[in-house]
Amino acid sequence: MASRRQGSAVNDAVKWLTQEAFDRTTAELADLEGPQRKEITARIEAAREEGDLKENGGYHAAKDDQGKNEARIRQLKALLKSAQIGIPESAEGEVAHGKVVTVRFAGLDMEETFLLASREEAAHASVEVWSSSSPLGAAVTGKTVGDEASYEAPNGKTMTVEILKVENYTH
Repeated sequence: MASRRQGSAVNDAVKWLTQEAFDRTTAELADLEGPQRKEITARIEAAREEGDLKENGGYHAAKDDQGKNEARIRQLKALLKSAQIGIPESAEGEVAHGKVVTVRFAGLDMEETFLLASREEAAHASVEVWSSSSPLGAAVTGKTVGDEASYEAPNGKTMTVEILKVENYTH
């Protein structure tokens, strides 16, 4: 989720998607609700015809696949319901969804460049993708070049980064 910035109209419930990610997600949903659902239902019916369901591995595997399929359908429907197509407006040089960010880790001779975007964008991005809800993503959102941001890493250490560069993402 995007962090709230002072004076910003970004809403935490909105998920920003590029047109391409929206189209891919819509196509995935159509496939899961249509052909995938039909194929799983056919597998369940075929397994039922074999008789005893208690020890029928094919039946249990198909039911498991059905549960995963339906969960993914619910997830995609929720995403598409709150999806906003495009990239939110942000000031020039401000870290926001859809921007490529280069940071330097304080105390380390290490830089990292990443796209601040959603999981749906990650599959087709040409750079590493960090979510704005990740500790690093949340810490840098709303910052500008030259700013520092601190966050707690998964290992419990506090990490500090300096924003070196912020650019628009081009596919």
